[in-house]
Amino acid sequence: MEAVKCEGLVKAFGKNGRRTMALNRVNFVVDKNEIFGIVGPNGSGKSTLIRILSTLLIPDAGSASIFGHDVVREYSRVRRLINRVSVDAAFFKGISAWENLRYAARLYGLNKREAKDRSLAILDALGFVEKRLYEPLEDLSRGMQQKVAIARAFFTAPMLLLLDEPTTGLDPRSKMDVQNYIRQAMHRDGNDLTIILTTHDMKEAEALCGRVAVIIDGRFIALGSPAQLLARYDKPHLDDVFLELTGREWKEIEDEY
Repeated sequence: MEAVKCEGLVKAFGKNGRRTMALNRVNFVVDKNEIFGIVGPNGSGKSTLIRILSTLLIPDAGSASIFGHDVVREYSRVRRLINRVSVDAAFFKGISAWENLRYAARLYGLNKREAKDRSLAILDALGFVEKRLYEPLEDLSRGMQQKVAIARAFFTAPMLLLLDEPTTGLDPRSKMDVQNYIRQAMHRDGNDLTIILTTHDMKEAEALCGRVAVIIDGRFIALGSPAQLLARYDKPHLDDVFLELTGREWKEIEDEY
């Protein structure tokens, strides 16, 4: 069974009498135990797609299913199978990192000791100092907050993890810690995890993902393994593939949004 299947997904948003097509007939399948990357500039449709898969948005047309469950008709089943980390993780900022994690554990039916053991193991692997766990979230750096968000997502043992630009804005050390933990989690014995990773960091996609889709203006314009894309366009790096596909530098498109 495919982990994720999307067929003809369409989503548009209207403002001031104008409609913007966020997703334009997107089709793809993600295999179980795969890291599937979606790369594109800001405003290309990455986060809209993740929000549909996480049951936070309803598509205008088409369908999406997760492990055979439709994300619209069976949203409650889907929510039990997934977790999500976004670029701006939601927390109760006035309470400690541990209190935030403990609250999440109660929602997922984990007891306090199990939640703490899992959290500390993940945070240790991410290079997070344990004593900072008891400080208010608002006193922690952006990188530390994101590591707590990643621990919160992983300790619930989801079957599908949606990572929506999880390393955007992080310092190089924190970004490396997060990327290394994702690799370790995917190669752990008994792992039953599938990941969809959105990013505008082409090097990150090349290093982590088994397959990568390039999305521009709500459409997938290329899809394949990093090696396949590099060979198909005879380029040394995915940044060069993007330039070949669009005729524009990445920064030129970023500046349009």
